Amino acid sequence: MSRTGRVLVLGGTGEARRLATALVAEDVDVLSSLAGRVADPRLPPGEVRIGGFGGAAGLAAWLTEHTVDVVVDATHPFAATMTASAAAAAEVARVPLLRLQRPGWTAQPGDDWRWVDSLEAAAAAVAGFDRVFLTTGRKGLAAFAGLTAHCLVRSVDPPDPPLPARTTVVLERGPFSLDDELALLREHAVQVVVTKDSGGAMTAAKLVAARELALPVVLVRRPALPPGVPTVATVDDAVAWLCRR
Repeated sequence: MSRTGRVLVLGGTGEARRLATALVAEDVDVLSSLAGRVADPRLPPGEVRIGGFGGAAGLAAWLTEHTVDVVVDATHPFAATMTASAAAAAEVARVPLLRLQRPGWTAQPGDDWRWVDSLEAAAAAVAGFDRVFLTTGRKGLAAFAGLTAHCLVRSVDPPDPPLPARTTVVLERGPFSLDDELALLREHAVQVVVTKDSGGAMTAAKLVAARELALPVVLVRRPALPPGVPTVATVDDAVAWLCRR
C-alpha cells in the first residue's frame, strides 16, 4: 500500500487494533480514536486519540479541520450511536467511510438461543429464572435493575448503577477459555445466559459452555447499520478496500 493520506480508525475493538497494526506496518498515516469508556484500554500502535467528538456535527468539523482522507468505523457492533454519527459526519465532510464489523455468532446443534431486540426485552425473557449471568457489558444494566433473580455480572470495569438487588460482579477481560466459562457457570449455578450478538472468538466460549451445560441463552440482536455504507467483515478486507481507494 502506498501512503496516500490520513486514515481515521474509530476503534476500541480487536479488529480496530489489528487494522491499525497493519496500516502502521505499511507506513500509512493512521490515527486511532477511542471513546475512553474503558479505564485501561488496549492501545493500538500509531497515534491515538481518546474522547468523544461532540456528535455527528463535531466529528464532521473535526474531519475537515484535520484533513482526514478516509474513515474506518471499526467500533463495537452495538456502538450504534457512534456508527450513526460516523455515517452522518462522513457525508457532511464528504469523506469516504468504511464499516469494519465482524460477523455475528451462528447457532450450532444443541444451542437453545432465544433472540430479542433490546436489553429490556432480554430482562423480560429471564424474569422467571433465579440465577442469571449478565454478560452484556457494564452499560445498560439498568434494564435489568428490576430483576429479583441473583445476577452474575461480568465486565472489564465496575458497572454503573442501578443494578439488580442481588448482584455479584466479576471484573475480567477476555478472551475466556471454555474451561474457565464452564467453571464460572457451575460455580454460580447459572440457569440462563444473557449476552449481545457481539460475534468474534474472544467471548464465544460462554456460548459453547452454555451448550454443554444445556443452558438457554438470550441474545440481543444487533442494531441496523446506516444504509449505503460499504461494510467488510475482516481486517484483510478492510486493507484491500483501502488499497483500492
